[in-house]
Amino acid sequence: MLNISVDPAKVPALPMEKSIGYWQNVGRRLCRDRLAMFAAFVILILLVMAVFGQSITPYDPYAASIMKRLKPIGFAGHLLGTDELGRDMLSRLIVGTRLSLFMGITPVVLAFGIGSVIGIIAGYAGGMTNTLIMRTIDVFYAFPSVLLAIALSGVLGAGITNSLISLTIVFIPPIARVAESVTTQIRERDFVEAARASGANAFTIVRVHVLGNVLGPIFVYSTSLIAVSMILASGLSFLGLGVKPPEPEWGLMLNTLRTAIYVQPWIAALPGVMIFVTSIAFNLLSDGLRTAMEIKN
Repeated sequence: MLNISVDPAKVPALPMEKSIGYWQNVGRRLCRDRLAMFAAFVILILLVMAVFGQSITPYDPYAASIMKRLKPIGFAGHLLGTDELGRDMLSRLIVGTRLSLFMGITPVVLAFGIGSVIGIIAGYAGGMTNTLIMRTIDVFYAFPSVLLAIALSGVLGAGITNSLISLTIVFIPPIARVAESVTTQIRERDFVEAARASGANAFTIVRVHVLGNVLGPIFVYSTSLIAVSMILASGLSFLGLGVKPPEPEWGLMLNTLRTAIYVQPWIAALPGVMIFVTSIAFNLLSDGLRTAMEIKN
């Protein structure tokens, strides 16, 4: 079963008191990474499809035609064939990009904000506060991420909102753990000790000296979770716990096309191909960003 593991050793440690030149160097290194740039190009295309999908589709993605059920790829007028209700597959895949990306990215963004706050507080405070917060976080690691997402969605009920809540809860613990690990390292640095000695309060130290050094590694790790989030979101829709028909969403499309796998296997596989390509693109971009940040001023 899919599980989310956190290895703080693989989280890039950023140089302290980063300058603008550091980020320029990161940008240059990232631009030289061909795989990362290709992944970014693929993601850009997906974002364009998500934003303008409804206006660039050749057909109405909701218009059904029993006479055109399960037509093969390349069928006249339908480049990628039709689904089990005769709806154009290309149109539904394009329009489904918006909801699929939304379901994949939104939980990670929410978990990034919540998990970062929890982890930074635990890492900077230390002592009993750290123990209390992190032991509570550890409870969630008793369950594989897939099982936890399914259980939470089953309790909350099917639907987009409940799926977002379930996935956000799944991703908060790993992000919080990374945030706590990085913050614990930063708080022992000389410039933080100097700020304490000068009489700065905890809020000022965290805002001025800690955030700038910990948000980068947390962000890089969070981007690697987007691929996992998309797979989990699609899995919930496939099980009937996420998006509901007739909305075009890749996981839901896999579910509705599963009975057609023996008739038109290539048609049934198209939503899975989109999920695979999108997940790989986000993983490659995350790896490239992590590599580019492993540099010194």
